Amino acid sequence: MTAKTDENTEAEKTTEAVRTTEAVDAGDAFDAVDEPDEQEEPDELDQPEAADEEPAVSSGIGAGAAAVVSAALGLAALSGTWVGKVASERETLVGQIKAQGGTAAQQISEIYADAWHTTALVNGLFSLLALITAVVVLTRPQRPVWVRAVAVAGAVLGGIGLFLSAGMYFDLFLSLPAAP
Repeated sequence: MTAKTDENTEAEKTTEAVRTTEAVDAGDAFDAVDEPDEQEEPDELDQPEAADEEPAVSSGIGAGAAAVVSAALGLAALSGTWVGKVASERETLVGQIKAQGGTAAQQISEIYADAWHTTALVNGLFSLLALITAVVVLTRPQRPVWVRAVAVAGAVLGGIGLFLSAGMYFDLFLSLPAAP
């Protein structure tokens, strides 16, 4: 009986050892899936995060701000600005003063055309600023994707605004009204 008991005890120990090994192997496999490899951690800890991120953040802020300014200037050039409105109203007033007693063609030119061309000139300047700002941002190396995307939008808006302002200034899209 002792031999049987010893055999049973050895068999139980072997079975227990197999179960423990299987559990450990399964646990290791589970841990390997859930946890990153320990060899990668020291590499990440060796490099300070703040030193790597700080230059990218400080240079990214300026480029991002410039890209947003470029897009805003382009949009302002297309929709018109307060400065353009004031300059146009001033030209209208000056034209009214100059055109008193003049012919109809002179009055149209002084009152309407000069104000129209002044608006086109101011909007063209805003477009040019938007285009220059966008080109400067795009020529800088290694910018985040969103900064490049906003800068391209600013360049496109500036280009469209410049085209429309030039057409407006040279009366390509709409001609001046003519006196009957």
